[in-house]
Amino acid sequence: MSHRNDTTYAPSPQEAAEEQKSFQRVVNSFRAYRVHSHRRVRKAMLVIDRMQPEHRRLLEEYRKHLDQVRVSIDHNAEFLNELTVDIAKMFENQEIHEVDPQIAQELAPTEGDMDKVRTVLKQFCREWSEVGRVEREQSFQPLIRELEKLFPDGVRNEVQVLVPGAGLGRLPFELALRGFACQGNEYSFFMLCASCFMLNRCKQTEMFRIYPYVHQFTNNMRNADQVRSVPIPDVNPAQAGANPNFSMTAGNFVEVYSAQPDMWDAVVTCFFIDTAQNVIEYIDTIHKCLKPGGYWLNLGPLMYHYADMLKEDSIEPSYEDIKTITREVGFDIVRDETDLTSSYCSNPESMLRYEYSSVFMLCRKPEAS
Repeated sequence: MSHRNDTTYAPSPQEAAEEQKSFQRVVNSFRAYRVHSHRRVRKAMLVIDRMQPEHRRLLEEYRKHLDQVRVSIDHNAEFLNELTVDIAKMFENQEIHEVDPQIAQELAPTEGDMDKVRTVLKQFCREWSEVGRVEREQSFQPLIRELEKLFPDGVRNEVQVLVPGAGLGRLPFELALRGFACQGNEYSFFMLCASCFMLNRCKQTEMFRIYPYVHQFTNNMRNADQVRSVPIPDVNPAQAGANPNFSMTAGNFVEVYSAQPDMWDAVVTCFFIDTAQNVIEYIDTIHKCLKPGGYWLNLGPLMYHYADMLKEDSIEPSYEDIKTITREVGFDIVRDETDLTSSYCSNPESMLRYEYSSVFMLCRKPEAS
């Protein structure tokens, strides 16, 4: 299954150089996982070592648990190292992905980069494990069912479906399995590397075991919950190979798809529109790239990822405002639902769990008058 950079948007030489550096930083982050993660365990061990003897004695079992945490981190590191093998060949046009040794050492991962690596592990669990089935039922299935109602089985191979913010590719994968001509789009190199690995190099179920909760040191009911292993994938990703009209593209959604007017029969967004700094740009781009009569299906909350970043611009319209904006851009809102319970990369065994009260919208771009 192809992973490629979109050819309709050509970055400048300076942008291409920055993109290459960003990609190299992602590779460095995956490869730094083991050393970086062991520091957290080492810190806990040192705290125990400084305690009075009686307290150390009471923590003997906990210390054994920390040893198991370290082993679990090693297993994750082996998996992530496997993920980075031949990573420069992940896209069809490879020139921006060649590893440059001169800049590799300059691009040491930040704490934010390492947090994204940990997020990737949890994202594997959400999208490609049996453990994530509940979340996928909450978030993916309402969209899938609605799209199936809109387009009967016999015509789906001609229905062009775009999934922006595709993450590790499970939602477009599920749509491709149902016969749709589907393209996922993702901006994050962290997610792109992981989705490429899953969709192209995993040829059977449960090929790997990961430990997505090993970095959760708080709110654990049992020690075993922190070092719980999760087999991935729960289905064979190679199944999608039967549909030649399934692909993943890399690039900024607005830049790539604003250059594709009237091309798509449906745009499906899941936990996506609140990743925008200006959500109107997203809604406008969705409207622009849809064919007249095309549908936009959306599900998710309005968390607004840039809202609390002091150095970043952000607007945070309410759902009431979003509906007004959607109509003003030119959509008809066919129907919407509120209070849909959904969680995202949650730990089902944790003493602390977050749930969203998400919204669902089905919108239609009117036929040309």
